[in-house]
Amino acid sequence: MKFFAGCFLSAVLGATCCQYLGSGRSWDAAFAQERGGFAPSAAERIERIGPSPNSAPRLPGPAFAPPPGPTAHLFDGTGLTPEEAINVAVYERANKGVVNITTRSTRVEGFFLLEQSSEGSGSGAVIDRAGHVVTNLHVVEGADQVMVTLFDGKSHEATPVGADPVNDIAVLRIDAPADSLHPIQLGDSSRLKVGMRVFAIGNPFGLERTMTTGIVSSLNRSLKVRGNRTVRQIIQIDAAVNPGNSGGPLLDAHGTLIGLNTAIASRTGQSAGVGFAIPSNLLRRVVPQLVRHGRVIRPEIGIQRVYETERGLLVATVTPEGPAAEAGLRGPRTVRQQRGLFVFDRVDRSAADLIVGVDGEPVKTADDFLGYIESKQPGDQVVLTVIRDEERIEVPVRLGDGRPEQEAAARPR
Repeated sequence: MKFFAGCFLSAVLGATCCQYLGSGRSWDAAFAQERGGFAPSAAERIERIGPSPNSAPRLPGPAFAPPPGPTAHLFDGTGLTPEEAINVAVYERANKGVVNITTRSTRVEGFFLLEQSSEGSGSGAVIDRAGHVVTNLHVVEGADQVMVTLFDGKSHEATPVGADPVNDIAVLRIDAPADSLHPIQLGDSSRLKVGMRVFAIGNPFGLERTMTTGIVSSLNRSLKVRGNRTVRQIIQIDAAVNPGNSGGPLLDAHGTLIGLNTAIASRTGQSAGVGFAIPSNLLRRVVPQLVRHGRVIRPEIGIQRVYETERGLLVATVTPEGPAAEAGLRGPRTVRQQRGLFVFDRVDRSAADLIVGVDGEPVKTADDFLGYIESKQPGDQVVLTVIRDEERIEVPVRLGDGRPEQEAAARPR
């Protein structure tokens, strides 16, 4: 069975890398220490916040005795500093929800039609107790077999549920006991700020459930993906992300998933401190549709191609009987001409409409135009500002229900 063939992700500098379930509970005891308060004991901290749902029971042992002096209050009853306590709590809360994904692909090559096998690896995150796992599409695309290994070391063969090539997101499903599945709770990426601490857990180089730490380096980055499309609102981080981390969760200090690690900017293929993650709010919109429909239902404008010009977007191809055609939008006109014995057709682009705005906002690139349209819902109405015969007019268009074969619409030539 081929898994989601056809998508390839490239990072900004040319190197590749690599839920909707509610909110998590914060570790107020650790935060209180950072504010200067005295640290409670391990038992007191567990009593206040409750044990982590993913953590193993602690065995009784001798209490930690901090060395006397002015720094004694910096340690809790287990000898952890506030920063260490947060790191440990995040890992204990989320690590059982991180999976290792291995793929196997077979292709026939050469004159003698010999089969060549290749293997790949990546990471993923469990999102519910029904066995759904989210990862990057480029981790599993083209694979004949995908195996998902859980925290307990047991591997399960995965089946494809749905994929979004535009945003490099895929959802798999495994048939595993519910008590072996520990979903990672989805956070709100809109609340991120530059400088916030983040944690990446994945399987770099096949080393399972490895955690690295860093900060949010920047927000609202853009990342080029399949078909020269751009994913916006990408999170840039400086946490170490290496091959095998792709598809793994990016966590905040509360242990909730605020991103999906997807790429690095590197000339060597190894982490250079510039990583990128798909924001959780994009997953929140896309993943439920993949689980329900196997694809993302996007609004359709009915414009297949445009030419990017200095003045705006010149309509190249309009889908017959599509929303734009029904609204009266015009593409190039075909003119039949005869010269002597020869008859030929000439495309008159000057007859095509020039899109210069949508809902009062100017547009200059096809990517800007598509980004705005895809922020709407099927059935919404948008008003295109069009120049036709050097006259500026407004054309209302009712958006349709896009189909997979229409996802390439409006790409520039």
